[in-house]
Amino acid sequence: MAELRDPNTKSMRTTRRTAVGLILGAPLLAACSGTQQTLSSQFGQQPNAPEAAPQSQSVGSGRVKVGLVLPLSAPGNAGVAAQSMKNAAEMALAEFNNPDVQLLLKDDAGNPQGAQAATQQALDEGAEIILGPLFAQSVPAAAQLTRARGVSMIAFSTDSSVAGRGVYLLSFLPESDVNRIIGYASSVGKRSYAALLPDNAYGGVVEAAFKQMVGTKGGRIAAFEKYGADRAGPARTIAQALSGADSLLLADDGDALASVSDALTAAGADLRRVQLLGTGLWDNPRVFATPALQGGLYAAPDPSGFRSFSARYRTRFGQEPVRTATLAYDAVALVAALARTQGPQRFSSAVLTSPSGFAGIDGLFRFRADGSNERGLAVMRVATGGGQPVAGSPKSFGA
Repeated sequence: MAELRDPNTKSMRTTRRTAVGLILGAPLLAACSGTQQTLSSQFGQQPNAPEAAPQSQSVGSGRVKVGLVLPLSAPGNAGVAAQSMKNAAEMALAEFNNPDVQLLLKDDAGNPQGAQAATQQALDEGAEIILGPLFAQSVPAAAQLTRARGVSMIAFSTDSSVAGRGVYLLSFLPESDVNRIIGYASSVGKRSYAALLPDNAYGGVVEAAFKQMVGTKGGRIAAFEKYGADRAGPARTIAQALSGADSLLLADDGDALASVSDALTAAGADLRRVQLLGTGLWDNPRVFATPALQGGLYAAPDPSGFRSFSARYRTRFGQEPVRTATLAYDAVALVAALARTQGPQRFSSAVLTSPSGFAGIDGLFRFRADGSNERGLAVMRVATGGGQPVAGSPKSFGA
């Protein structure tokens, strides 16, 4: 398992990149962990994005060239996130003790045409691997070029449908959250599940993972509903069926989740008699402040790593990082470690899909052959002061 270590202390749990070694045949990197928040677009396509601006910059002077494609000139939250991810990437390079890496920073403006142009430029300049793009619709456009060159891509989209054949996703995938929380619920004796999910793309992914994981664990689905603008009707159906369930999965964020819990309570559901289960979107102050959700369990990265990362980021840049900044940090740390330890095959599929995986800011992760990822997540309990750890993240994938 490759591990990315924290910068300023000697402890494995603290901060600063130190030497790179080998564990279980996989490269050793160094890092920490954190909590989860996504852009409102869920890393889908950024709407009304301008054409890509001709921005090009490089960081570092190493021989191993790495393209980093981000929507730096995109409007709104996308541009803010891109700048924070760019800062995090530069921070990773600085903390890795002079790796033999040169980052080729490219702006895709948040659209497929820009992503293709930015990727082409990076490849023409000798990039051996591409990090990014951020948005789902930009990934296939860029992947046409990387696949033609036999170059791997580590993208940041949360849409697993764009992964595959040399395109790996380093992001927070809903599937990992569902697998972890249902797996944990099953391990403590839960067998009968209900679910009330949003009728959108995120809800669709959660639904598929939920049904598969319940079946894998030998459980049963007592009730299942999806909601759109009308939450009262589906909430009534679930409330009436809860007598036959010991757990209820809700997968939404902040205000939406509070509204769903209100609808369930109004429909007569006693949420205290079932175990509430959720995804990483629950890691939200609005959720912690909702009385009906107290005691609910959700899957998320252990928060200690992101706290440490944020402190270093604030010291360096004088501002808070966006939550997704850790993705760029871990991607750069990963390629730096592989460049140092894995020789000419450093970015091959065999190396990237090491079953031992890697350890980063947000804990363990590994890439699957289909390009999706698996994360080692903690189980957290909702409390008024924030999430409280119930079950820690795994120390290894057991490979």
